[in-house]
Amino acid sequence: MTRTDALRGHAAMGLFSALVAGSFSLGVRAANLIDPAAITVARFVIAAGVLAGIAALVPGRGRPRALLESPWRYLLLGAAFAGYFVLMFEGLKTAPAVAASAVFTLTPVMAAGFAWLLLRQRMTGHLALALALGGAGALWVIFRGDPAALLRLEIGRGEAIYVMGCALHALYTPLVRKLNRGEGPLISSLGTLVAGGMLTAVWGWGALTATAWGALPAIVWITIFYVAVFASAFSTMLVQYAALRLPAAKVMAYTYLTPLWVIGLEAALGQGLPGVMVLPGIVAILGALALLLKSDEPARGPVRAA
Repeated sequence: MTRTDALRGHAAMGLFSALVAGSFSLGVRAANLIDPAAITVARFVIAAGVLAGIAALVPGRGRPRALLESPWRYLLLGAAFAGYFVLMFEGLKTAPAVAASAVFTLTPVMAAGFAWLLLRQRMTGHLALALALGGAGALWVIFRGDPAALLRLEIGRGEAIYVMGCALHALYTPLVRKLNRGEGPLISSLGTLVAGGMLTAVWGWGALTATAWGALPAIVWITIFYVAVFASAFSTMLVQYAALRLPAAKVMAYTYLTPLWVIGLEAALGQGLPGVMVLPGIVAILGALALLLKSDEPARGPVRAA
């Protein structure tokens, strides 16, 4: 891995953080209007169709035959990815968008733990400092620079459910590297989405058939297509791309940017902007990302061709 490869991985995750933020702002407005399993199946079907279309336009790229090599790998990846989204929408039934993005910032530390278990990737002092700084900055922004608000934090049912989903998301990142057999991000993402959609359809068949698809409000369809195209198809490829170039903890460190995007989106939707008290948190987040960019040693663990 060269420094150029690492910088491309960082760029991919920067875009990922922005795309994921839209899921929170839209998801919180649609979560109570459709079953989590039904919306997850719909988004996976649409996302897989998008990626299949792209793959058809660029035949021969990314070793499509690799999908037939130990297909059980995609059942594991698909189960982790689908479980995350089902639990996310279940949690967003009661958890507000900003609170959910706060929970999302727990994934880097969990990813570092799973990466040690699966890949024996060790967290250096440099990386630990960056993660701690980014986490502190994210929490400062989430609670709008009010320590009293942080002390009053109460973990609700929605946040607790979403913690379990974030654990699956954190597990997914090192699994990508562990199970890769030479597939590129496009082909690997397609296999993950197809497997995840099939597993979710089997598990949530009752909810899927009980949903009155023709009577769903416009906000639900907007959410479905946004999360399918931008927060599933494209974001899956971005994570797959970055996970083959960066350690898992660095990949998930970009979740610290998500609360900034969420606050901006919520402001655009009429929720208002936070005051200048959040500026120290923003500076801390940017400082953490600067630390991550400063040193990009090759990640440990098995790495195959992207």
